[in-house]
This record gives sequence, structure tokens and C-alpha cells, in this order.
Amino acid sequence: MRAAEVTLSGDQRATLRSWLAAGKTEWRLAFRAQIILALADGLTNEEAAGRLATRPATVSKWRGRFERHGLAGVADAPRRGKPRHYDATDERRILAALDAPPPGGYARSNGPLLGKHLGDISKHQVWRVLREYEISLERRRSWCITDPAFAQTAADIAALYLQPPENALVLSADEKPHIQALERAQGLVEVCPTAKRSPVSTTKYKRHGTTTLFAALDVVIGLVKAVKAGHYRRRRRVEFLHFMNRVVVDHPGREIHVILDNLNTHEPKHDRWLARHKNIHFHFTPTHASWLNQVEVWFSILSSHALATASFTAPRQVRDQIDTSLPHTIRTLTPSSGPSRSSSRNSHDRHTLTYATRY
Repeated sequence: MRAAEVTLSGDQRATLRSWLAAGKTEWRLAFRAQIILALADGLTNEEAAGRLATRPATVSKWRGRFERHGLAGVADAPRRGKPRHYDATDERRILAALDAPPPGGYARSNGPLLGKHLGDISKHQVWRVLREYEISLERRRSWCITDPAFAQTAADIAALYLQPPENALVLSADEKPHIQALERAQGLVEVCPTAKRSPVSTTKYKRHGTTTLFAALDVVIGLVKAVKAGHYRRRRRVEFLHFMNRVVVDHPGREIHVILDNLNTHEPKHDRWLARHKNIHFHFTPTHASWLNQVEVWFSILSSHALATASFTAPRQVRDQIDTSLPHTIRTLTPSSGPSRSSSRNSHDRHTLTYATRY
């Protein structure tokens, strides 16, 4: 019986040649493409086998596969493999079991416990399904929303961040209370003779009092404003109003929007100070959502760069450390595009209000 002739269309020939030219084509697929191209040139099975150093039976096999299935026949035929032991029903059973309470004596379920609970599903299959859906039984995420007006209040603050009112000053203000002056025993320790000595501190410390820092972030230009020598011993209403009075004096007559958390020192029942300052508008974050206040980010930066692991013997040292770290924070976090606003003020203004850092 005469073998069927192999005739290629333009697209088929271009596809086979692209497989040969591609550097990532599997060797077996490229070899089969060479067979089909050789047969398309009019070679017999024996001639194509001689050119490609293979058996005529191999050439005959791929000639027949291409005749019956075209380019699809050049690929590997599907293999049966091991039959599936679990199906979609078992997957739904695993996911449904996650809503069931854990067995007695356990606070949470895990793969072996779920497999034992389901009976006919192995713990390995449980882990496969959990990985597929990116479910971690060990991770716990919490979200506390008790404010019925959360969406409306959060949207109001987000609008101030994204589209501040024209010609108005938008400040994100808060205080960092009870910054402890901790005296730590510090020194150098040599782990081994060949290793470099590393600075360490013991877990023991001695307290020497606390201090409180008030700050406000200009959300438009990214400058943090703090009253120079304005570190306070406490965080009462009187300290907060003292800080706000300094801000108002620095911007006479200007419309100011201040984002605050709903601490009682910020939001009394009858705010006579706010009633006297018609150009000041307070925007309070929702309950349990002080993370919407952007100045909290700067407080975190300050703590990690200037306060963490440092040793102090008096609150004054803490205040000096904060004041000293501010210019270094400017250089290490984001470069300033020009002189700070405080440089254009007179000496008196620089002592009343300082633009502390840019982040």
C-alpha cells in the first residue's frame, strides 16, 4: 500500500518552521516537525529516516498521525494516567467543613483534623484544596467596624486626601502620648572569636518618666509640623488646644481642615473653642479607625528611626533625640525639593512653629 502524500498549506509550513526556529521548543516536537517537512518535500519514509537518523517505522507513524489529525496529531496523545480519586463533591465538602466548629479541645482546625472529620478524604487532599483557594487556617485577620456611619465618615476623610479644598490647609493631627524614657544596659557582645562584635541591649530597663508629642501632617505637601519645644508632659484637652492655637496663629484667617481621631480630648460634648474659630473644621475618623489618620505613619517612622532600642535617662533626652532626628529623617526618607517653609520665617516664628520633616 502506497503511503499517503503529505501536503502542507502555507500556514502549516510556517507553524512547523516556527517550532524549529524557537529556542524553547521541546526536542521531540521539533523532531516531528522535521519529519513532516521532509515528507512534504516528497521524500519517502526510508529517505526521511536516513536524513534524520531514525527508523522508517517512526516516520510512518507520524505520517499517519499528520494525515488523520493535521498539526494536532504531531503533539503527544493524551495519556490516561492515574484516575482521579477526588472530585468536585469532595472539594465542596472540604470547604463546607471549614464553617463547622473545631473538635473539642481545639481552638482551630487544621489539615489532619479536617481529614479525620470528613473520614474518607486524606489530609493531603485537604491541604491541596486549601492551597488552591489560598486559605490559611493559621492566619487570622480581624476587622472592627462598630460605627454605623463608617462608610460616610471614611469617604469624607478620603476626599480630603484626594481632593483637598482649594486654598485651604488640610492637616492630619494627633499626639503620641507617654513616650517612655527607658534606660537600657547596652554594649558590645562578641558571639565568637571570628565574628564581628554586635551592639546589643538587655531586656531589663529602668523607667525615667514619659513625654508626649503633638504633630500635624500637611497632607498636600507632606510636611510634618510640630511645635518647637512643644513636647508636653500630658495629653489633656489643654495641651491639645495649646497646640491648635499655635497652628491657628501661624495661619491667621485661613480655612483649616483638621483630621483627628475621636478621642475625648479632641471631641468634647460642647466644643467652645471650635465655636469661636469658624475657619477651623474638624473631621473625625470613624470609631476604631484611627489608622485613617495619615500622621500615624509618621509617628511609626519616628519610633523606628529615633526611639526604638535607644537608651534615655530623662524625658528631656527623649525630646532632644526627637528634635535631633528630624533633619536626619529628611535626608534618609525623601529628599527635600527646596528649603523648608520655616527658613523664610523670622526668628520668632521659627520658635513657635517648626516644619519638622518631610516623608
